[in-house]
Amino acid sequence: DVQLQAFGGGLVQAGGSLRLSCAASGFTRDDYAIGWFRQAPGKEREGVSCISSSGGSTYNADSVKGRFTISRDNAKKTVYLQMNSLKPEDTALYYCATGPCTVINIDGAHHHFASWSQGTQVTVSS
Repeated sequence: DVQLQAFGGGLVQAGGSLRLSCAASGFTRDDYAIGWFRQAPGKEREGVSCISSSGGSTYNADSVKGRFTISRDNAKKTVYLQMNSLKPEDTALYYCATGPCTVINIDGAHHHFASWSQGTQVTVSS
């Protein structure tokens, strides 16, 4: 089983930046895609970004395009989410998970993702 841990959340002012990390452990292979999701209190869990197993393809929600960048490290054991120009609307609990990037922008996409990290809280003050 692939186990994921999400790190890097914190409190930041609007316009600031944070970088989230998603570290994989267990008997992992390189052929899995990783998506980032977020959920604010009282709201549905939504897909934010996703990166293919090779790192060659990325997907982003319209709300974060141009601001967030997803990438994989050299060993493809860690996925990063660089978040720039943060807005209060980005405040949420962020999760990473394995699954198909092609559905990341579809409502309910999280149901197709198998292995989940614990959430890391991102809070953006205005």
